Amino acid sequence: MAEKKEPRKRAKPPATTASAAVPADPGVVFNRGDEGRVRAVIDVLSPVVDGGRFVAKRIAGERVCVEAHCFTDGHDQLRVVLAWRAVNTTGAYEVEMQARGNDVWTGEFTPPAPGRYRCTITAWVDPFESWRKELERREELGDIRVALQVGSALIASTAVRAGDADAQALRNWAELLLESASPESTVDAASLKALALDPERARLMQRHADRSLAASATLEIFADRKRAGFSSWYELFPRSAASQPARHGNFKDVEARLPYIAGMGFDVVYFPPIQPIGHVNRKGANNALKANSGDVGSPWAIGSAEGGHKEILRELGTLEDFRHLVATARGLGMEIALDVAFQCAPDHPYVHTHPEWFKHRPDGSVQYAENPPKKYQDIYPFDFETDDWRALWAELRSIVDFWIEQGIRIFRVDNPHTKPFPFWEWLIGEVQRSNPDVLFLAEAFTRPKVMYRLAKLGFTQSYTYFTWRNSKRELTEYFTELNAGPARQFFRPNVWPNTPDILHETLQSGVRAAYAARLVLAATLSANYGIYGPTFELMESRPREPGSEEYLDSEKYQLRYWSLDRPDSLRSLIARMNSIRRDNAALQSDASLRFCTLDNEELIGYLKSDASSDNVIIVVVNLDPYHVQSGWIELDLARLGLDDSTPYQVHDLLSDQRYPWRGRRNYVMLDPGRMPAHVLKLRRYLRTEHDFDYFL
Repeated sequence: MAEKKEPRKRAKPPATTASAAVPADPGVVFNRGDEGRVRAVIDVLSPVVDGGRFVAKRIAGERVCVEAHCFTDGHDQLRVVLAWRAVNTTGAYEVEMQARGNDVWTGEFTPPAPGRYRCTITAWVDPFESWRKELERREELGDIRVALQVGSALIASTAVRAGDADAQALRNWAELLLESASPESTVDAASLKALALDPERARLMQRHADRSLAASATLEIFADRKRAGFSSWYELFPRSAASQPARHGNFKDVEARLPYIAGMGFDVVYFPPIQPIGHVNRKGANNALKANSGDVGSPWAIGSAEGGHKEILRELGTLEDFRHLVATARGLGMEIALDVAFQCAPDHPYVHTHPEWFKHRPDGSVQYAENPPKKYQDIYPFDFETDDWRALWAELRSIVDFWIEQGIRIFRVDNPHTKPFPFWEWLIGEVQRSNPDVLFLAEAFTRPKVMYRLAKLGFTQSYTYFTWRNSKRELTEYFTELNAGPARQFFRPNVWPNTPDILHETLQSGVRAAYAARLVLAATLSANYGIYGPTFELMESRPREPGSEEYLDSEKYQLRYWSLDRPDSLRSLIARMNSIRRDNAALQSDASLRFCTLDNEELIGYLKSDASSDNVIIVVVNLDPYHVQSGWIELDLARLGLDDSTPYQVHDLLSDQRYPWRGRRNYVMLDPGRMPAHVLKLRRYLRTEHDFDYFL
């Protein structure tokens, strides 16, 4: 039985629906004002989402590039600066933005910690820089002397705004220019220009520039911690973790299994709901409407007389056991992720204490969940249109807060697309305001625009259509959309070959090569991926019936025992793939993904690169699990810094074989009976001063 807690204070609910739907701080603000003398224009900002309605996502500790289109009328010179700070703090940091051509300016900063950051771009016509630019073009001595008089006046006016030391230095410079510009001066034109264009003195002017006629624009980003951008998930049912058949597993059993999971290289261990399971309308094995004696029911039917969303199923252990498990996982470099399922079993305490939070049918009974033709008689959804919605929202937030107090920092959210969008924007915003390191994974296999909206509202990661993208064309088009289109600013894919709900037909064959290929694709196409184990490494492939994606004897409804030491397990391959991911920075982000031309439709090729470490990974996968496939892969040599004449080596990190390649087209052949994929690390050919050749 979970230990009892003192009554908790409810989180303060939002005042109105409208306030929940509109962010307190708009994502982009252009400050134009009523001053007609402002000549600088800030036209387009990046990164922004939907014109600034939502914030773009980045990773703390990694550089953020801010881009703005800035220009003015005529030929005067602009100065553009980027100031950034964490929201709700003072003391911004400022960097100069650089002109990149075609009126595009960029500036970079590195958010040091997770949280929301505000970036302000300020642009103004700089009379001093305009003067310097014009002076550089002058050649005649008379013109230069006149220009120095103009410059002296600009510098003298700037000295008025400067502090004591800088002010004196600027006054001295202004006087020197004025003296040198007099007709009696014998200083030649070149020396006059050198004096006026002195870069050290120019920095004093930049420091005290007049920004009174500046334009400004503000955008915000949210920086997540590293695990938001790079993570390897392993899902398991704690109740099926027992070391003997037919026994209900518990947290101590899971703790004993953690070294096995850590040995495969996973860093997130995800549990389905661990709360008490309802008895009323409990489902039986294989989703039978009537449960037999001893049937354990679905973990997603949350709540019974033993408690609700803040209690633990007593067969799993106590709250103290759970905290110990969380700490043990952390000691092994892993985190426990919990399922958030905002729904109730018919005997959940909320159904009796807050009947107003549920919809009722004409006969007075509570409406259970349906997705025709599927019916979920063991689950009651909340009615988010209830008049008591404020109290409902506050109570649901308190559930998340409760598990955060137990040490949880990652939540996988069940079916978020069936709850109102304003609720998620409010909940995630409130949680991350005080706990910016908390991550939310959206389990929403629904329409693309709905999935994207949830990501924009704040979900850190999102499930994808990867499970149903199996052909070369499907994979190429889908991941190009995710990584090269607008979605890259807000949508972080987390790809899964299988889940408790999805046994795709590609895996129902039980062919080892099919599992291996899907593993390599998931682990390399996306920086975030996961598997549902032990079904994946043990290649569980039996559907409930032909044409179904449901598992036969699914863990969703019954206990299962798994023999983890089977010799045919994919355990070693999984461990190798996760080791490759950890050792190669190119696989730890998605922005660099580029697909390669390959003249065989059964072979897919792509590469990822990391410029800071010169790490390049080339992946080739045979999508045919039954036959040897071969072809010619083409690489963009210029993008890789290579040419047609320079040899290079590719090192297969799966087989440890090395292949000498040259030029843009090279031959590949993959036998699925041995290994259906290459994961190739590019090694460049170098020649030392002692004429010793080697590959780096």
